[in-house]
Amino acid sequence: MAYRPVVLVILDGWANGPDFPGNAVRAARTPVMDRLTAVYPTTELRCSGRDVGLPDGQMGNSEVGHLNLGAGFVVYQWITRIDAAIEDGSLYANPALLGAIEHARQRGSKLHLMGLVSDGGVHSHQRHLYALLDLAHRHGLEQVFIHVFTDGRDTPPDSGAGFVQQLLDEAARIGTGRVATISGRYYAMDRDKRWDRTQKAYQAIVSGTGVPRYDPVEAIRASYDAGVTDEFIVPVVLMDEGRPVATLDDGDAVIFFNFRADRARQLTQAITDPGFTGFARDKIPQDLYFVTMTEYERDFDLPIAFPPQDVVRPLARVISDAGLRQYHTAETEKYAHVTYFFNGGREEPFPGEDRVLIPSPKVATYDLQPEMSALPLTDATLEAIESDQYDFIIINYANPDMVGHTGSFEAAVKAVETVDGCVGRLVEATLARGGVALVTADHGNADEMLIPGTQEVWTAHTTNPVPFVLVAPDDSPLRTASLRTGGRLADVAPTVLDVMGIPQPEEMTGRSLILRPGK
Repeated sequence: MAYRPVVLVILDGWANGPDFPGNAVRAARTPVMDRLTAVYPTTELRCSGRDVGLPDGQMGNSEVGHLNLGAGFVVYQWITRIDAAIEDGSLYANPALLGAIEHARQRGSKLHLMGLVSDGGVHSHQRHLYALLDLAHRHGLEQVFIHVFTDGRDTPPDSGAGFVQQLLDEAARIGTGRVATISGRYYAMDRDKRWDRTQKAYQAIVSGTGVPRYDPVEAIRASYDAGVTDEFIVPVVLMDEGRPVATLDDGDAVIFFNFRADRARQLTQAITDPGFTGFARDKIPQDLYFVTMTEYERDFDLPIAFPPQDVVRPLARVISDAGLRQYHTAETEKYAHVTYFFNGGREEPFPGEDRVLIPSPKVATYDLQPEMSALPLTDATLEAIESDQYDFIIINYANPDMVGHTGSFEAAVKAVETVDGCVGRLVEATLARGGVALVTADHGNADEMLIPGTQEVWTAHTTNPVPFVLVAPDDSPLRTASLRTGGRLADVAPTVLDVMGIPQPEEMTGRSLILRPGK
């Protein structure tokens, strides 16, 4: 039997974590999810490490999670690809990276390495930076400068000083590399067209305009003393005898070593796009050789160190090929995840695929408005369900993740409670149409807001498994179905196809979570 509509609900950052005082999911009042997990078929899904194509023990993230959810097989992630290239030596023969080295060497110019310096593994990893320093040293480059972006979101909020000290130690060991600027990711990695933030990072890197400091670690500690943690460090320019250590000038080479695209696009565009209009640039370096670690945007005409691997037949394409209609929606913060990432890295919608973006609220941090745009997002999606136009719907609720990143426990509890109420409305509307709702998540966050055993705030993701609930009408055989244990995110797309009665393509190696007799 085929069901319509099938509604896939992603509770971003909601996992089944331990019962301890730092778990905002357990602390919240969640009558809807409590009832769904008690009454309907339920299991847990693994969403980290090798189960999503990451290194062992590496926490998952929204990009990786949605890529696996939509692909229907475990997608080998960028961090693992780059790690493998370092281990087998192929990184040191990478044409794009060698192009940057040769450009700087021929012109006697500077090589700039910029990106997020931490071991968070969501947007970058510091070991990739160390390998690039090693590459530069092997080719005899002496003018190698690092533009540090501090994390505090996928890592503890005051860990940046330690990561930068490790960088200084590694640079000294390798024999090249000097920190030129330090910017909190709030400025250097904005993705919401808040160009005033990007401008501050740009001015530090390109013009040497920022907070002047002489020691990288002390600069970060001074920020801590002022109550400003890693994510929000106002761009710092390191000085040497009264002048900036380095600025980005004509003829220089740049390697942006972030491997995740969404938060690397704006700064890349500001530096490389001749027609850029996001803000007035007082200095526009020419004759740059600018390498992106991965493909940040298809329209960027820039060398790419690690081009994308294609997901040939993601779930959205299979549904489209079946002649069915689908609806993808989220608010701004997660819109790319239910479109670009869920569709296997494809920018354009498939035939029959409608996309609706609900703007995220314009607040400095989401603890100030933990409900975010969940209510208008739900209202719009209810209209889509009740229109009877769509066979498949995917909706993402950003709140548990985005508010979890702020470190505010009370706000995270409100975020979880908001989403719980919205899920109830979606499920009710879906069942009223004879449809099926699949409620799950991509990774954890709000389930651990403190480091267990301490009172230290934890703002990063977790490795806890996420819930998966199959909500079907009372007269459906699925209502009392048994679900497999030991599943992972890549099993969700095959489960959707199973419920919809669509054959699973051979490219999808995941397995439906629904146990069928004889299978």
